Amino acid sequence: MAIIPQLKLFAWNEIETLGDMERLRLVLEHMPDEDLMKALERKRGKGRNDYPVRAVWNFLLAGIVFQHSSIESLRRELKRNAQLRDMCGFAGEVPPAWVYTRFMKTLFAHTSMVDDLFENLVQQIREVLPDSGRHLAMDSKAISSFAKGKNRNEAADGRRDTDADYGRKEYRGVDKDGKPWEKIVKWFGYKLHLVVDATYELPVAFKVTKASAADISEGHALLNQMQERQSEILEVAETLAADRGYDDTKFIIKCWDEYKIKPVIDIRNMWKDPDRTRVLEGRENVVYDYKGTVYCVCPQTGKQREMTNGGFEKGRNTLKKLCPAKHMGIECAGQAQCPVKQGIRIPLAMDRRIFTPIDRASYKWEKEYDKRTAVERVNSRLDVSFGFELHTIRGMAKMKVRCGLALCVMLVMALGRIKEKQVAKMRSLVAA
Repeated sequence: MAIIPQLKLFAWNEIETLGDMERLRLVLEHMPDEDLMKALERKRGKGRNDYPVRAVWNFLLAGIVFQHSSIESLRRELKRNAQLRDMCGFAGEVPPAWVYTRFMKTLFAHTSMVDDLFENLVQQIREVLPDSGRHLAMDSKAISSFAKGKNRNEAADGRRDTDADYGRKEYRGVDKDGKPWEKIVKWFGYKLHLVVDATYELPVAFKVTKASAADISEGHALLNQMQERQSEILEVAETLAADRGYDDTKFIIKCWDEYKIKPVIDIRNMWKDPDRTRVLEGRENVVYDYKGTVYCVCPQTGKQREMTNGGFEKGRNTLKKLCPAKHMGIECAGQAQCPVKQGIRIPLAMDRRIFTPIDRASYKWEKEYDKRTAVERVNSRLDVSFGFELHTIRGMAKMKVRCGLALCVMLVMALGRIKEKQVAKMRSLVAA
């Protein structure tokens, strides 16, 4: 907490209920920000101290907690709410808007300390939730700039955003009637690339880029960043779920071969030939499709049947496939002379995109892939509870700090609720 030494705050135990202010109390009391405060105070030195660093910092956190879309909105709240002024640490009048602007510029020079603050909170969460980090999910989030766009010849003037660029995402699928659909989203701004704990729906790592940055390139960069700064998470992680934007052979190999994390990543149909299946190399009566479903072909009738999943053999790096007639009680006229009636082993090396440690054709793969929605819910909270749908952010520096602080607040509220025996409200950002 950014303690205000010169002010004597009222005792919380003398107040029956803080109501909505309880959320801010959680953040201020459990935020491990002392190192950052000391650094900012050293930066100020012996200059005027009309508006103390710690009070302005608490003021900034209050704006995030209470979802204010602009500094003027928060200042109006501060003027009419004496309790909020006391909690932030303002003894006198509400600071003018330029104080916030100047403070943010100072904070930009300490972006690495905001990253340290985030990683400190991730570590504290891991200490109170020992099983966190076992199942991860990855995705990116489009964040539009407050600026409308830019021309190449425009210079930075505080109103334009010369850091952002244009992004585009394509979504395709098939509706319930079997008709294909396509949706294209375009925006001017940035991308927030996130890794979250899929069990507790809390952020683990993040990176902010221009909107044009490719998801898969930043997916590699995020794993490298975690290896450098949060290697203990990669050591305990068992699975990583992601959508088909991360469908890349090198990324899949990296997850399993380097970190022993089982990739659970949706796959795109990259086959150019019109055939629905291909013959498995070395097995004339076994075929497979691009989603990794394996079929045996009856040598007598030519009928295809999906083979039963036999699990993954880690020592051999192979998937086992079993005879459906033998293991599911299906009648097969050619079972006696079938060359695969005893089952087969498929090396992952046959096709690293298609054959992964968790069989794509198994129920387990579907169960693990469903955990990917955890990152979508975190993204939704950023929009709804932290105001990223309607904001006034321009510029990469401000976007990085704003994203970092929002994620820190998300973590510290969860941490505070866990420590205060409110685990049921751990993911709530609005409940008092």
